[in-house]
Amino acid sequence: MSICFHNEKFTPAEECMLPVTDMLIQRGVGVFETIRTYGGKTFARDMHLERLASSALHCGISAGKIMAELPRIIKEGMAHPGAPKRECLIKPFITGGKINKHGTFPEPDFFVIFDNLPNPNDAAQQGIELMANYMERPFPTIKTTSYITGLIPLGSMEKAFETLYCPCGEITESMSSNFFLCIGNQDGLGNTIVTAPPDRVLSGVTRSIILTLARENGFNVEERCPLTSELKTAREAFITGSIKEVLPVIKVDDQIIGDGKPGPVTRQLYDLFVQNLSRWLD
Repeated sequence: MSICFHNEKFTPAEECMLPVTDMLIQRGVGVFETIRTYGGKTFARDMHLERLASSALHCGISAGKIMAELPRIIKEGMAHPGAPKRECLIKPFITGGKINKHGTFPEPDFFVIFDNLPNPNDAAQQGIELMANYMERPFPTIKTTSYITGLIPLGSMEKAFETLYCPCGEITESMSSNFFLCIGNQDGLGNTIVTAPPDRVLSGVTRSIILTLARENGFNVEERCPLTSELKTAREAFITGSIKEVLPVIKVDDQIIGDGKPGPVTRQLYDLFVQNLSRWLD
């Protein structure tokens, strides 16, 4: 069962409604976050909420009062009898509200959905395919509700897990994940992990944690945009996200990555992520 907090009360999610005059509906003005739980504890909640506040600020949404309320609402929602009984997916949304004041939104609305946590399917665990999308996501450092630039191309390739933004031969990020390329020797020595810098992409929470763990464990890290020309010689690739955690990428369009199977670097980083979860539980 899913519940939603809106207008100072919890209701079943399907009963939560926005007025058609809201700027989220009228003009697509809205930001959101995705926070998950492990063992009933939120994962990196404060990091997510800090990013939500930043996204709202850069969209001109006056969200200070809302941000002050969210920690309490999240705590109450997780304890609500209608909330998922196992692990929970918590998605706070802040909308533009009804007033557009020359590109600023002084009276935003918000709602928070508490839903069951989905898992990537079995095929994804064996490695996923991505589809190249030769453009850059608009306003890439902001987590907005608009995914249209990633979703429309995805409809033409059934096997693709997500689209991969590849503007001008650079790889920035995938539709809802951060992308990493592993470059190194076949025996795993000298591996370097390459991922786009945070001024070109959304600074993913899981991305930040994986980079921390990689550096702590002796990996070389380059924060630059990988090149599409590097895909054919890369040893491995993977994406990260709150729900996905660490997922191996085995193919981009027709280009097979490495030997077409999940590799040791991806597996090691996933294991490190799981082993260190407690460091980021609230």
